[in-house]
Amino acid sequence: MVLTKSTKDLYTEYVDRMRKIADVKYAAAVLEWDQETYLPPKGAEYRGRQLATLSEIAHEWFTTARLGDLLQELHQRGDLPEDQHRNAELSLEDYNKQKKFSPAFIRRLSETSSRSFHSWLQARTANSFSLFENDLSAMVGLKKEEAELAGYEQHPYNALLDNFEKGCTIALLDKVFASVRGPLKDLLDKIAARPPVDDSFLRGDYPRQPQWDFGMGLIRQMGFDFDAGRQDLSEHPFTTSFNARDVRITTRVDERDFSHMTFSCIHETGHALYEQGLPIEYYGLPLGEYASLSIHESQSRLWENNVGRSLDWWRTIYPRLQATFPQPLKGVSVEHFYKGINKVAPSLIRTEADEVSYHFHVMIRYQLEKSLLDGSLVVADIPTWWKDKYAAWLGVTVPDDKRGCLQDVHWSHGSFGYFPTYSLGSFYAAQFFSAAEKQDLTIGTALREGHSEPLLRWLRTHIHCYGRRYTSEQLCKSATGEPLNIQHFLDYLSDKYVNIYSF
Repeated sequence: MVLTKSTKDLYTEYVDRMRKIADVKYAAAVLEWDQETYLPPKGAEYRGRQLATLSEIAHEWFTTARLGDLLQELHQRGDLPEDQHRNAELSLEDYNKQKKFSPAFIRRLSETSSRSFHSWLQARTANSFSLFENDLSAMVGLKKEEAELAGYEQHPYNALLDNFEKGCTIALLDKVFASVRGPLKDLLDKIAARPPVDDSFLRGDYPRQPQWDFGMGLIRQMGFDFDAGRQDLSEHPFTTSFNARDVRITTRVDERDFSHMTFSCIHETGHALYEQGLPIEYYGLPLGEYASLSIHESQSRLWENNVGRSLDWWRTIYPRLQATFPQPLKGVSVEHFYKGINKVAPSLIRTEADEVSYHFHVMIRYQLEKSLLDGSLVVADIPTWWKDKYAAWLGVTVPDDKRGCLQDVHWSHGSFGYFPTYSLGSFYAAQFFSAAEKQDLTIGTALREGHSEPLLRWLRTHIHCYGRRYTSEQLCKSATGEPLNIQHFLDYLSDKYVNIYSF
């Protein structure tokens, strides 16, 4: 269909339609946030229905023939400004992808996700995978169906990877993980041969409210705008955004372990700073959205590890922490504290893993998801498979389901293909942080004095402001001068742990 309106009028109609769709999606996101924070248990069934209805409406509006005609026409016209052309181009890609799925399929996916989330919560409470098994099996079936509808080459998992990391394939990931697995194992072995670092002071009496107050202080110090967001509690810490002026983060508190809340606060604030830095003028449009999940994860891992686990950053913060918790930190120097928060020891829980062993947790999940999608592993066998892999890859014994295959919320949401972006994000984070310090010599000095503004400014200028304009690789090259180079990550780890473990 040839549309006769002016390009300006067509683009205005496109923006109006996209923003109405965004309104519906973000209304659903508010309900999802409430579902994981304040929803009473008896409301779960109807919340699932509400979310399914909103997801179906958003999908129907986005896949109308009229919007398709608009996008085709805008794409073909050569008189759009660059930003407008890129918005239309990316929306057309999304449109062609979403047209492959029926509204009924989208509704089934949403309903299954809501049901699976609540059965996952019940299974964790009861420490029994069997309570989650049926709903997870249904979700796996839907993700297989999604892969077939989307289309793929070589492996069905590639279709799901593309949802989170455009153009990512198992061929690429197999190569990446093969390149880091050996060096990481060598580093683990060297560390294991050294006397263990003492981190016993992290497990003591850390009352709930002082922990919360200290965490809120860290979040403010990092630059989070509380007039454009808030923090709450949830079973699994997460970040969600309804627009760049309303970004929510959650954390969890363990009164016997200081590290739980502190590092989830830092991690989730890294995500939130990215969301708050996206251009609000592109609300509802691709250039107002994040580049990819690996870039999103690079922001949280950069703040959590490259900054939040550095000695320089803690030098100015630690006196305040020690004053807040004088008993468990009595006689613990800042150098001792720094070594403790960076202790390397293979463990059960991914979110609590050190920077070296963390990627084995990711690789196990990557292998599991691939196997579920190609049918070489069935859902009922996950607990046994999980225990075997943790014993073989990390040398740890999984005692139960809660500390094993029930620890992550992702599969209940249908987020198959998400986990590899955690490792990719760490690799990008090391490269971004290295480039930032080289390009702006004030960043290191400021962090040593407890100020994060120069680093945040660099991220706003080189990462946040571009939205989805670039792919991950293009954005990396723009910011650092080269595509992803894993050596930056390996060098960062080596420098850090040679110093901590003296080998």
